[in-house]
Amino acid sequence: MSRRPLRVGVLGCADIVWRRALPAMGRVEEVEVVAVASRQRAKADRFAARFGGESVQGYARLLERDDVDAVYVALPTGLHHRWTLRALEVGKHVLVEKSFATSLAETEEMLTAARRNGLWVTENFAFVHHHQHGEVRKLIADGAIGEPHLFTGEFGIPPRSPGDIRYRADLGGGALLDVGAYPVRAAQLFLGPGVSVVGATLLVDGERGVDLGGSALLCSEAGVAAQLTFSFQSSYRSAYSVWGGAGRITLERAFSVPPTLRTVVRLEREGGVEEYELPPDDQFANAIRAFARAVRDGADPAGHGDVLLQQAGLLEEIRNQARRFPAVPTAGVPDGR
Repeated sequence: MSRRPLRVGVLGCADIVWRRALPAMGRVEEVEVVAVASRQRAKADRFAARFGGESVQGYARLLERDDVDAVYVALPTGLHHRWTLRALEVGKHVLVEKSFATSLAETEEMLTAARRNGLWVTENFAFVHHHQHGEVRKLIADGAIGEPHLFTGEFGIPPRSPGDIRYRADLGGGALLDVGAYPVRAAQLFLGPGVSVVGATLLVDGERGVDLGGSALLCSEAGVAAQLTFSFQSSYRSAYSVWGGAGRITLERAFSVPPTLRTVVRLEREGGVEEYELPPDDQFANAIRAFARAVRDGADPAGHGDVLLQQAGLLEEIRNQARRFPAVPTAGVPDGR
C-alpha cells in the first residue's frame, strides 16, 4: 500500500509561490496541496484555481484546518518567526522560505518550538538540492584543483519596483537576507563548520532603512577564505568558484536554476579548460521531496538544526560587523531570470 502524500497548506501568494513552489509541488508525488492562503481572497482564489487546493482568506484560518499536515511559509522574512511558531504550536511541520528568520535569536526559538512539539522545520534553500554541487564536491575530493584556498560567491539582481517588499525594513527586507544568504550558505558547503566573519560592508538606503548590497569575507578554521558579494543594484549574476593550488572550478548558474536548464561545471587548470555539461535537475522539486521524506521518516533534526543556526549566526555577524556606506537607489528594471 502506498503512503498518503504529505498534505500541505501554503501561507502567502508571493512571486516565488506561483513561479517556483506550486509548480514544483505538482511534480512531487510525496505532497498534495490542499489549501492556499492569502490576506486577499481573490488572490488565493486565483492560485487555487491554477494549482489546486482550496482557497483560504487569512493565514490563521489555514492553520485551523485538520487536513493540513505541513505548511510552506512563503511570507516576507519578517513574518517567518511569527507564523512558523503559530504553525508549530498547532502541530504542523513547516517548510520556511529563505531566509529562515531575521536573527539568530528567532532561529533558536523556532528550532526549540519544533523540538518541543516533535515536528520538522527547515529552510527552503532549494539550490543545495541541485546535483551540480555534488559534481563540484566530487571534483575537489578527486584532487582536480588541489587543495582549495578560496571560495568566491556572487548573487545579484537588478533593482525592483519601488514598492517591492524587499525594500521594506519592517518586513525583514534588504539584500543580505534575500540574495546575500545564498553565497553565505554555499560557502558553508565548502568551508564546513567553524566559519567566522572577518569583515563586511553594506550599502544602505538610509531613507528606507534597508541594505541594497554588500560584501563579506569569511574564513574557515583551516584558513580557507570566502569572498562574497550580493546586490539589488546589479545585472543578474548567480555564480561561485572554488580556487585551489592546481586549478579553479566555476559554476555560472549556481543558485536560481530552472528545472529545464543544462548547467555547466567549468574546470580551469594549467593544461587547459574542461567543461562538464550536466543534465537538467529540478532543485525546487528535490527540496520539497526532501522535506516530505524527512517528515515521513522522522529524520533526526540535530545536525540539520546546527546548519540553520550557523547560517543565522553568520548573517548576523555580517550585519553586526559591516562597515556601512550610503547606497544610491536606482530605478527598477526586469531582473533577467
